[in-house]
Order: sequence, then structure tokens, then C-alpha cells
Amino acid sequence: MIPYEELEAFFTATVATAQEQGIACGITSGMACVHFGVAATTTDCDLLCGPANADAFLALIAETSLRGLLPNYRGNLSPPLEARWMRGGWTAHFTWKTRPDETCLDVFGNSPRGSSPWQDELQGIYVSRHVVAEMKRTSRAKDWPYITALGLRLLAEGDPRGCLHVFEAEALRQAVRHFDLSDGLRAARPALVLAESGDPRLEASLHAEQVFWQQLDTCRIRVYEKHLRPYVREVRKAVAGRPLGLAESHSLRVECAQRSLEPSPLRAHGFEQLVEDAHAGTARLVHPSLMEWLPNGLLHFTGIA
Repeated sequence: MIPYEELEAFFTATVATAQEQGIACGITSGMACVHFGVAATTTDCDLLCGPANADAFLALIAETSLRGLLPNYRGNLSPPLEARWMRGGWTAHFTWKTRPDETCLDVFGNSPRGSSPWQDELQGIYVSRHVVAEMKRTSRAKDWPYITALGLRLLAEGDPRGCLHVFEAEALRQAVRHFDLSDGLRAARPALVLAESGDPRLEASLHAEQVFWQQLDTCRIRVYEKHLRPYVREVRKAVAGRPLGLAESHSLRVECAQRSLEPSPLRAHGFEQLVEDAHAGTARLVHPSLMEWLPNGLLHFTGIA
């Protein structure tokens, strides 16, 4: 495995160069958590890149070597880094075949579960704590401790949006005492009302909320996987085991995507339907009385076109 210091230096330099060229982008997820002091290390890099800058960013990384190696798409699963599909929430996956482990980069056009444009609050080469915390609301249990930690960091900076990300009941009760919460925050997260009133149902409602976000992420992934299958079959058939460079692989993927990859699966499925699906999954796992305290999931599809 490449030492984290080398990995960080490589990707931060790449993003700094991209920004100097006018490319809207920022490091997010695990590497951002390390930068913000809530994680110790990570093994890859996740990046947000404006869909309009997809071509420019692809041209940049095509010439960016790591230990003498140039990148390529990772396997047959990766959609092309192309504006049309990035706007629809697809993620492009790249790899530098370093040894003993490959070095991976995932490029998002939109922030999953984002409630505001990520470009509006870049912090240098990183996206904001708020954006990272929303992205971390996944179906993976390992992501959840980072969310509360990021929320507490936001609160320490005087940002009341931190109250949206704290999933420890007593910490949230303490937090709401120090902020004059807006109606918008309460509408986004109804459980804040329970925290403000000292309601004993708060802890159970926070658990239900976590279940909801996990269900929403599971439903989201299921939608994308459904639309990915025919594309992967086309790419596998077109590649036919041949070694391809990044430029040739990109052109092939665009051709396959034009024939068989829905540009915006979530919009095709319906945002309302996706939230209903997540509610149905949550209702099977939590007490019915907790359903009214679930967050407004429809606020979290910013930028999906």
C-alpha cells in the first residue's frame, strides 16, 4: 500500500493543478475526513468535479502519472467521465496500477444526498464539512461515526447546520441549547424539535433516522445497479479482453453509454418514489410512531439533472 503521505501529496497536487486551470473540483469523503481531523487515514480518493469540467479534468488526469504510471478506467463497471452522465449522478472510477495495491480515484459530478450546491462552499482544495457529512450518510456502518464528528466540528465553528449531522442524543440536546435554530433546519430534520423539548423519544428517533438514510442509500444503489447492467455487458463485449489506453477506453465507454446507459436513473425512477421506497423499508424496521420524525429526503437531490 502506498503511504498515506504520498497518496495525499499526489491527489492534493492534482486537485490544486485542476483548480489553477479553472476546473471546479474538491476532495471529499475519506481524504477530506483526514484533513478535517476526524479520521486517521484512507486508501483512495473521492473527488467532486463540476460536470461542465469533465472533459478538462479527464485531459488533466490522463497526463498525471503516479510512480511512473498513467491512469485508466477501473474495470468494466465505470461509466465514462462525461458531463451528460455526471449530471445524472453517475460516478467515474479510475486506477493507477501501483503495487502491491492499486491507487483509486472516484469522481462524482453531484454530491450524493446533497442539499445545496457543493461548489458554493469549497474550502481550498476540499469540499466543506457539511457536504462531506451528507455524503457519508450511506448504508455502510463504518461511515456513521464520521458524520457526528463532522457535525460537532461545524458546531464548534458556530455553524448551526452541525445540528443536522449529530446522531448522539445527548450531544444533540446540548447543541440545540446553544443555537437559535431556523424553521428551515427544523423542517429538514424534525427530530430537532424533540431535542429542543427534551423529549425522551429523541434517541429512538435518531436511530430511525439512521435507518432511513441507510435505506435511501440502498434504494439509490439498487436503481443505479439496475441501469448499469446492460452498459457493463456492452463494455465487456466491446473491450473483449483487449488492453486499452485511457483515451480509447473513454471513447468506447461513451459509445456504449449512448446506447445503453440511462443518463439520470434517479430522475427516471422519480425522487418521490425513491423516498417512498426508503420510507417503506424503514417502516419494516422501526416503530410506526417514529415515522413522523424522519427527515425530509426530498431536499437531498440537489444538482441531479
